[in-house]
Amino acid sequence: MVLDLMRFLHIHQQTRTGRSGRVRTPSETGAFAGGMRTPSATPHGAGLLSHRSTITVEVPMPQLAPHVPGLPLALLAALAACTGSGAVDSTARPAGAPESARTSALATAASAVQRDAPTANLDVYLLGFHPMKDDPSHQFEAHHFCHVVNEDLMQCALFDGNTRTAVLTGIEYIISERLFGQLPRQERRYWHPHNGEILSGQLVAPGIPAAAEHALMSSKLNSYGKTWHTWDVSAKGVEGGSLPLGPPRLAWSFNREGEARPGLVEERDRRTGIDTAERRRARQDLVPLAHPQAGVDALQGRFGRPTQPIPGVVDERSAATAR
Repeated sequence: MVLDLMRFLHIHQQTRTGRSGRVRTPSETGAFAGGMRTPSATPHGAGLLSHRSTITVEVPMPQLAPHVPGLPLALLAALAACTGSGAVDSTARPAGAPESARTSALATAASAVQRDAPTANLDVYLLGFHPMKDDPSHQFEAHHFCHVVNEDLMQCALFDGNTRTAVLTGIEYIISERLFGQLPRQERRYWHPHNGEILSGQLVAPGIPAAAEHALMSSKLNSYGKTWHTWDVSAKGVEGGSLPLGPPRLAWSFNREGEARPGLVEERDRRTGIDTAERRRARQDLVPLAHPQAGVDALQGRFGRPTQPIPGVVDERSAATAR
């Protein structure tokens, strides 16, 4: 069966937005829809996603969910094949007095009449992990809510969860291999490679059909991210990470098996219903398409435990030496 993902994701997106266009949280919808713009059929590494193009993929026919009037069978089949999408509440305990009824009423009134186009466009949900570049032992889960700017650029707001309680912890810009190649040498040290996150199965797009997630990860292969975290909700000495204190910190990516601290990925999988090992197996067809990247070995040997290479994840300097 052939499913036009643009039509499906447009319908799916409507189920999680209110009249103002604000994206609803999993606690409001029952499960995060993970709506996203459809991946473009562009060469690997040449682009990211496009909201102006569609991609048609083969979706296997699983056991159909109960019939819902008005929903086509193709949509029901895709819903049945959706990936894990559990709700993740914030662990932060923000400082300050509880919101008053007056403040709540003012916010509700404002949301009914004010523009929210920039935040309403955060329609791609990615979930992964970030170690800090200056202290790789400090690492945590990062929920990315992203907007597709164009074929080569995405911009993401980072949160510590995916419900109403989540707090903003940072930002990430994602660029294609082509744009990275145009950066000055000095600038490139701020951009981490993404192939390790993708080919390990650790980076996921919760709540969308497996075929759509695979297309999305394929479009992000060979890309790079520039990430600054401004609120460390796990900061020691600050109760519950109650405020965004100190300077912003540059985040990096995991590029070898064993770099993530024991239990970090497994705990994420348990809470969200995600199977990282299965994701990794399903992405093995992307390994031959992965190019050597800058920054893969930037943190090698700094995690205090044995690590192993991830097939397809190669530092560009090592590749040049091998030639």
